Amino acid sequence: MSITPPRRIWLTGAGVGIGAAIAEVLLRNGMQLAASARSVEPLRALGKRYPEQLLLVPGNLIDSQQVREIGERITRAWGALDTLILNAGTCEYVDTQPFDASIIERLARTNLLASSYCIDVALPLLRSGHQPHLVGIASSATFLPLPQAEAHGASKAGMRDLFESLRIDLADEGIAVTLVSPGFIDPPRPQRNNLPMPLRWSAEKSAEHICEKLKQRPLEIAFPALFMSGLWPLTQRDQQPQPTVGKRRAHTTNHDKGQS
Repeated sequence: MSITPPRRIWLTGAGVGIGAAIAEVLLRNGMQLAASARSVEPLRALGKRYPEQLLLVPGNLIDSQQVREIGERITRAWGALDTLILNAGTCEYVDTQPFDASIIERLARTNLLASSYCIDVALPLLRSGHQPHLVGIASSATFLPLPQAEAHGASKAGMRDLFESLRIDLADEGIAVTLVSPGFIDPPRPQRNNLPMPLRWSAEKSAEHICEKLKQRPLEIAFPALFMSGLWPLTQRDQQPQPTVGKRRAHTTNHDKGQS
């Protein structure tokens, strides 16, 4: 009986929060992991514990040249890729007085454009992989509008549309595409705003849930309707405490930025 080799996975935003928790689950389950983050120190700590499984590929993913160099390192090390998990991202609040369009530009670059750079270099590797799988961590903010989430929601909605279109175009090649829409996740750092976070999960619990569901290669991994019902009051502006403008969401993580 042939033994299936461990999957070769590239995970972005692996330094902190849910990304670090996903990395831990994958490595504990014996996967080969190429881990990206802007800061190399958390990756080195993982490398000391999983030296035979971890490939360190740090870099700033909004720099297309750095992303190409990461792709070249993965190619030299493995020659192919089985799974890409695009987890790196960030979140910032938008204030309408004054409205600052640079926040939307910054989040579009980090959450959407950087993802497209990674997909660009990963697709040739996935085409050479085993049961190739493209995974994107989106956001529950794409299901309904939230206060001061104009930049985050718009960038993640763009990511959703990108992945859903890719699912259609890659189907004939046998590349599965999964969107993950997590709920609120415990912050990796002390909370710096007063935005309510109903039904919040720990990064570890979220990572276990996501990694288990990914084995089935579903179209989407989304939190249940109970979570969505908890979000609904947040859309009612007159009932909301005002979050601290300009601060990243407390539950955000990864790529030393954030991921809801």
